[in-house]
Amino acid sequence: MPSLKNIRRRIASVKSTRQITRAMKLVAAAKLRRAQERLVQLRPYAARIAQMIAELASGTDATAHPLLAQRPPKRTLLLLLTSDRGLAGAFNSNVNKAALNWILEHKDQRDHIELRVVGKKGRDFFKARKFEIGHVYTDVLNQVTLERATGIGREVVAAYVDGNFDEVYVVCNVFKSAIAQNARIDRLLPLTPEDHDHNASTLDDTLFEPTKKHVLDAILPMDIHVQLYRYLLESVASEMGARMTSMDAATKNANDLMSRLTLQYNRARQSIITTELTEITSGAEALKG
Repeated sequence: MPSLKNIRRRIASVKSTRQITRAMKLVAAAKLRRAQERLVQLRPYAARIAQMIAELASGTDATAHPLLAQRPPKRTLLLLLTSDRGLAGAFNSNVNKAALNWILEHKDQRDHIELRVVGKKGRDFFKARKFEIGHVYTDVLNQVTLERATGIGREVVAAYVDGNFDEVYVVCNVFKSAIAQNARIDRLLPLTPEDHDHNASTLDDTLFEPTKKHVLDAILPMDIHVQLYRYLLESVASEMGARMTSMDAATKNANDLMSRLTLQYNRARQSIITTELTEITSGAEALKG
């Protein structure tokens, strides 16, 4: 049986760990709340841009703009969104496995598949498996801004327009709740404007300055940037939700372990006291005899 000193030392260690996990849970909860608020604020804006693109593209030849043109998918870019830190449950492993499965399923149908990774965890996962990684973006999810999303979006759009890739996919976690995050693979390029209910006569009466093509040239890259910004916010919310859940479970496990160690400590202490009392009583009886 461990000594009382060892048990006390272990109880103190578990108590310190519990303080850390509890603090990490509170921090993750605060960041999750902020990420949810930003998502709610972004959704109407993103929906309106998608509607505008659908309206503009409805009367435009898809081949007239490079971001709308469909090409045979021979060269593919996967943009993987992971975190720089662990201790977030299955947040990173789910999205890494989704990307890996997609690559293994489609590699025979493509001439080339390249990875660009946001976060160190995705980089480490695929680097260990000898996959080609084109570029790694770090310290993105720690402070997501539209400027960071725009910077990544410009690089992706430039590579697509230059013909380096025929399609671009985003692999990320989509936030459902604090205990549910779904790994998803969405096609980012080429753009496929969704159908919206709109009045075609309104478009007929609309004047575009200088031309409709110039408006598309300005708004299509903006849509890519907004979509990437939304995906990054989804990833932040998913990461914080997974971390909060993971740290909550760790705190509960620490409480259970402390209860067991305290019980073990009390039993060991009681055993020592009982042994000492027995020895004292036996000694007293021996003196009487």
